[in-house]
Amino acid sequence: MHKDTAVVSRLPKWVEYGAFILALVAGFVNAVGLLGFQHQSISHLSGITTLIGTGLATNSLWLTAHLAGIVAAFVIGAAISGFFLRSGALKMGRNYSGLLAVEGTLLLAAIAFLNQDSSIGHYFASAACGLQNAMVTTYSGAVIRTTHVTGIFTDIGIMIGAKLRGEPFDSRKALLFALIVTGFIVGGSFGAVMFSYFTFNALYVPVMICALLAVSYRWYKQTHSD
Repeated sequence: MHKDTAVVSRLPKWVEYGAFILALVAGFVNAVGLLGFQHQSISHLSGITTLIGTGLATNSLWLTAHLAGIVAAFVIGAAISGFFLRSGALKMGRNYSGLLAVEGTLLLAAIAFLNQDSSIGHYFASAACGLQNAMVTTYSGAVIRTTHVTGIFTDIGIMIGAKLRGEPFDSRKALLFALIVTGFIVGGSFGAVMFSYFTFNALYVPVMICALLAVSYRWYKQTHSD
C-alpha cells in the first residue's frame, strides 16, 4: 500500500464529515457575500485582489481601501489559527473547538455591523473565513482549503493524471475532495435561500453550525482520547 494512502486510511471519519460541513459554512457565507456585500465574494480573495488592481487603475480609492481591508481581515483570521495551531497538518487533539467558537463569534460581530449597514461587518466575515481556511491546511500531503474549491479541482485533476500514468488512486482523498465541493455548492444554495428571507440574519445559521461543530469535536476528542 502507498505510504500516503496508509496514512489516510487511519484518519477518523470526522475528517470527511467536518470537511463537508465546513465547506457548507463557507459556501453559505460566500453566497450571503455575493448577494449582500456589493456582490463581493468573501470566502476567497482571488476576485477581490483583482478588484483591488482595477480600483487602482480607475482611481476608485475608497473601494480599493475597503477591499484591501477585507484582504487584511482574512489574513488576520488565518493568523489567529496559525498562532494557536502552530502547524497546518490535520491532527487529533488540536483546539479546533476553540477556533470554531472564535469563528462563530466573528460571524456574530459581522451580523451586528451588517444589520447597521456598516461595512465593518465585511471585515469580520472575512476574518471568520480566513480563520476557518487556516484550521486544516494539509491532508496526506495535499493542500486542503474549505473556503474555496479552485485548489480542490486542481488536485482532482492531478490525481486523475497520476492515475492515467499508472500511479495508485487515493479513493479516500478523492471522496474528501468530492465532499468539499458538494458542501460548498449545497452551502451556496442554502445561503441564497436563507438570504432571500432573512438578509444578513441568515448568517445565524453558520454561527449555529460552528457552535455545534465545536461541541461535537470536543465530545469526540474526549471520548476517543487515549
